[in-house]
Amino acid sequence: MKRFSIRCGVALIAVSLLLALSCTKPEEKAAGTVVYSHPANVGPLNPHMYSPNAMFAQCMLYEPLVKLNDDGSIGPALAESWDISPDGLAYTFHLRKDVKFTDGEPFNANAVELNFKAVMGNAARHAWLGITDKIDKYEAVGEYDFRLTLVSAYYPALDDLALPRPFRFLSPKSFPDNGDTSKEIKSAVGTGPWKLVETALGEYDLFERNDSYWGGKPKPEKVLVKVIPDPVTRALAFESGDINFIYGIGQVNYDTFNRLRNSEGVTGAISGPRGTTTLALNSARGPTKELAVRQAIQHLTSKEEVLSGVTLGTQIKADFYFAPSVPYCDVGLQPYPYDVAKAAALLDGAGWTLPAGKTIREKDGAPLEIDLCFVGSNAAEKAIAEVLQGQALKLGVQLKLLGEEQDLFYARQKSGEFGMIFSETWGPPYEPHAMVSSMLLPSHADYMAQIGLPMKKQLDDEIRRVFVTTDVAERFALYKDILTTLHDQAVYLPLYHSTMFEVHRTAEMTGVRFGADKNHIPFELITLE
Repeated sequence: MKRFSIRCGVALIAVSLLLALSCTKPEEKAAGTVVYSHPANVGPLNPHMYSPNAMFAQCMLYEPLVKLNDDGSIGPALAESWDISPDGLAYTFHLRKDVKFTDGEPFNANAVELNFKAVMGNAARHAWLGITDKIDKYEAVGEYDFRLTLVSAYYPALDDLALPRPFRFLSPKSFPDNGDTSKEIKSAVGTGPWKLVETALGEYDLFERNDSYWGGKPKPEKVLVKVIPDPVTRALAFESGDINFIYGIGQVNYDTFNRLRNSEGVTGAISGPRGTTTLALNSARGPTKELAVRQAIQHLTSKEEVLSGVTLGTQIKADFYFAPSVPYCDVGLQPYPYDVAKAAALLDGAGWTLPAGKTIREKDGAPLEIDLCFVGSNAAEKAIAEVLQGQALKLGVQLKLLGEEQDLFYARQKSGEFGMIFSETWGPPYEPHAMVSSMLLPSHADYMAQIGLPMKKQLDDEIRRVFVTTDVAERFALYKDILTTLHDQAVYLPLYHSTMFEVHRTAEMTGVRFGADKNHIPFELITLE
């Protein structure tokens, strides 16, 4: 009887959630509307700031000077061309002359200068991004010409300007009176293909197409983004027809994606690599201070078991922190093979032995216990942690699983209070330069994982040098040394290269494709049948 009641309760909750979703917005059934979902409202959509602004929505409204192309190159966006001085210090951007903000304001060099001033006025907040401490001057040098002058050469300057934030452009009318956008903006107005026209907190955000968009009018009339926090509820909403598009990383679980894409009348696809899911190993705390322990963990981990048992074949095995296809990252590294005997030999040689009658290795009376930290509500991370725990235990290594709220998890990344902790690389166009730059500051798990390395200062010096050299051969050599050091020191356990999912009903939608990076959803290319 109790089992029947639980099942009924779950069913009633699911039905009530779906009823609530179906009553959200009458226009959603209208032709020409893509109905998508996101775990929360998209936020105030300040182009110069971070959470709670949803990156995919920032990309819908705001555009960069240059953009990431599908092939990984940098191409024109709001700047139709640019010149770089021979010394690599001056970038002169020649802006398009046919662009307006969606409030009618002209887009010109003065607007670009105003936005750069706002971003650089809050430069400390953007210190993770290498270009912020390289900028010397930013100035309009003509109505449609803008010049950026650097204090030193910085080869990834264009890559940084192509990112979803902070160097994107808000209408001058939307600036607060004091010009400081770090706290708030008057309204979310950009030059992009979409306009935010309505928000209902906890329910939805509604976007309309920009009919005057310089890049061509988007095909759908509207994009309705429903607030659906839970992946299971999201899948139910898709199956009931309350949403017609699922796209991204983590929108649904792996098994749910496989089930949906194999359903009758549904088309599904998986993108190429969009970053790497890794575990950062702390080189300054607990047993992972020892290189032999970090190397042993590499060898005792069966990534194939993770891929088949948890991600169900939807992800791509990762042997390295960055995929070799990432620029400067094909440096001839050798993978750590799955080799339990080698892992045991490393631990034995380091003095971590298994006492008779015990199941956990010890050294000087201390057990080989390592905290493995993850976001408690992340089902995939929890499942992976449990698989890794089982694998390690077979060799006498105790992984103590710590699943916590997201805020506490990120606090651990910054404070270094972890033995092993989940971490993600950011995918193009952040890789490798922006990820490597972030290793210089305690803003993510990377810095804390590396801080105990005896060559950390040398590593940081090489990171700083790689950005300023204009010699491409030297740049390759520096990246090779940086990536080889991190690999040999085993401070990361790469698990898989993350991919994005999308599913839609075949008869309802065509023109669905993946964006060049994981934050740009090409809604504008979708045709609704």
